[in-house]
This record gives sequence, structure tokens and C-alpha cells, in this order.
Amino acid sequence: MNIIDELRWRGAINQVTDEEGLTALTNEKAISLYCGTDPTGDSLHIGHLIPFMMLKRFQLAGHHPVIIIGGGTGAIGDPSGRKTERDLQTKSKIEHNEEALTNQMIKLFGTENFTIVNNREWLSKLNLIDFLRDYGKLFNVNTMLNKEVVASRLETGISFTEFTYQILQSVDFLHLYDHHDVQLEIGGSDQWGNITAGIDLIHKVKGADAKAFGLTIPLMLKADGTKFGKTAGGAVWLDPEKTTPYEFYQFWLNQDDRDVVKYLKYFTFLDQAEINDLAEKVANQPWKREAQRRLAQEVTTFVHGQAATDEAEKISQLLFSGDIQALTTAELEQAFKGTQSVDVPATPMNIVDWLVEFGVEKSKRQAREDVTNGAIRINGEKVADVDATLDPTTHFDGKYVVVRRGKKNYTLAKVTNK
Repeated sequence: MNIIDELRWRGAINQVTDEEGLTALTNEKAISLYCGTDPTGDSLHIGHLIPFMMLKRFQLAGHHPVIIIGGGTGAIGDPSGRKTERDLQTKSKIEHNEEALTNQMIKLFGTENFTIVNNREWLSKLNLIDFLRDYGKLFNVNTMLNKEVVASRLETGISFTEFTYQILQSVDFLHLYDHHDVQLEIGGSDQWGNITAGIDLIHKVKGADAKAFGLTIPLMLKADGTKFGKTAGGAVWLDPEKTTPYEFYQFWLNQDDRDVVKYLKYFTFLDQAEINDLAEKVANQPWKREAQRRLAQEVTTFVHGQAATDEAEKISQLLFSGDIQALTTAELEQAFKGTQSVDVPATPMNIVDWLVEFGVEKSKRQAREDVTNGAIRINGEKVADVDATLDPTTHFDGKYVVVRRGKKNYTLAKVTNK
């Protein structure tokens, strides 16, 4: 199947400038294509991941992806998808973010059949006179104003700085066309105006017959109409320090039945036969959540590697079974990252008194009843003796106590003043 046909099947194409021509070109030869990201932060989140998944599909089909880390455009600010001006970042912050994003991209794409560049290399060499003579004359202000990326900002106002972003991104496409044989730009749906401006520039400079194409992906929405990628805790990051692999795995595992097949098409490299099989299981055996588990495995492995997926599944299984004493301290920290905790002293204390003192139980009567009934587990071990002493320093390197009351109610206690 041609790569464009596959993207259509996956529902991954929103707009394409010349689908027939692009299909013919990709049938004819392996092409180079690009997508860019500005270093506005030091990590991508899963919303950013969508266009890069498209680049990865092209790479696996034998094509050559090029990624721009926008050290130049990042210093300017992209108006796309925003109602207000971006805050300009310091040079040192931009450089820090560039390094972090470069490392993330290399992790996703490897080092073979892949190129990563920084547009500061060529944009910084432009002086104002050359910029206006060589490029400014080729852009019609009326046309630029009609682009959605600019038109959406006219009511609230847009600075000349951000207004020129469209030209700079177009220069990027022309530069890559000349120096890396790039013929296709991919981006989010809000990038359509910038992408088509780049194609127009190539046609004006290289001739109307120059083969340059643009493709955008659809805006990703969940079945309930809300934006994909946001949780109660905020964005889901690719950086394991911001979102642990366990949290990342759980995000995908908890997807709605109505969304999971769509996400399997977008975010995994499983073939049609396997995805169709999983779709049948969603329809006929949804309680097994096999599609969600496969989705979580595939995306976590792609972003973090197989070892991280194995660890996330181990944590999930041990938490489900209650056998948390088999977790390492580091795994426990992953499992409970972001959850509320209580601080407890390192001093041993009677189990009933401890449970009441630190808010696990509301009263000593209830605490004694739960202990006697076997409803209390401390660090995975059942405590059934109301006269037992709890020593907070015996597990997890003396740093934590995990209390489970009943089947699902966990309390994390952090040991202090050891």
C-alpha cells in the first residue's frame, strides 16, 4: 500500500495540496519530507507527537524525514493557534530547549536515514535588506492577511514580528528544498497557511513546475468533544522526568472504548489486520480492554523503549494484585508520583494509633474493625493484630509507607526526620 493510501486509512490526513501528485511522487521514489518544532519548551507532549508519528511512518516506508528545531523561528514566535503574543525567550533558554528536543527526536528516529537541522543556521545569516529584497517582495500582504493563521489574530492584534513568521517558515521550506531535496512539509491543521505559503515561495523562486507538497493532520478530539492529550494533571510529556513511563502507560491504558481504535491507527505501527482484530474485541469483549493494553504497550515502547514498558506493566500488575512489596523504591515513586501523601515520623507506633493519627482511618473504632477484618495492608502485607507495631523504616529504603485499605484505597506516607 502506498504511504498516502495508508495515511488515508488511518484517518491521518486533514488537507493535502495535491494528493494525486504526491501519491505519484511517493510511488516513483523515496522522498525527503520535514516537520518543524520550535524550542518553546524542553519537551514535546503527546499532542506534538502526532505529526512526528507521520514522519516516522514515512521513515519506515523508506522515505527520509528531516526535522527542523526552530532556533531561529523560536526566537520570533509562531502566532498559530494563539490569541496573544508569545513571550520572547532568552538565548540561553532557547539553546537549552534545542538540546533537549534534539535528544528526544534522536530517540524517536534514530540516527540512520534521518536528518535534524536548526533553522538558526540559515535564518541568522539573513540581514534586513536581503530579507526584504529576496523574500519580502515575493509575499503579498493581502494574501498573508487572508491566511487563517493571521486572520484569526487581527481582532486582538498581531505584531510585525509574529506577522513575519509565515515568511520565515516559507524560507525554511525553500532552504530544505534546495539543500536537502525536501519536497513535502507536514504539520498540524493550524499550519496550513504557513505550509502553503512555503509552497508558493518555492514555485515563485524555482518555477511553477517545482514539485513541492503540503500535508496537514486533523485536529485530534476525544469522543466527548474535548481536546486530546490533556489530563487533570496537565499535559502528558515525552520527558520521563515530567511524565513517568508508568504515568505515560496508564494514560493510554485508560482510553475510552470510543477512542481506542482511532488511537491505534494514529499512534501505533500495527497493521490493518491486527487493528481490525482489536476493533472486533472492543466491540465484542470491551471488558478485557485488550485494545487499550496493546495501545499502551506500543506507544510507551516507541517513546520510552521496551524496558520502560516492561517496568510500567510490572508496576500496574503489582498494584492491581496488592503485592507492592515486590516494587523497588524507584518503581514505587513512579507509581505514586503526583498523588497526595502524608508526612509521618520514623518513630514506630501502634498500628491503630498510626492509622488514625495520619488520617487513614477516621476513628480508632473503625481502625480496629478494619485491622481485625483484614482490610488493612501495610507495604503489601496484611496486618490483622490491633496490638501490632508499625515501623515506618522497614521498607522502601525507609522512605515510604504504603497503606491499602480495602481493595483500592491507597495512602502514601513519606517518612520524615529519620
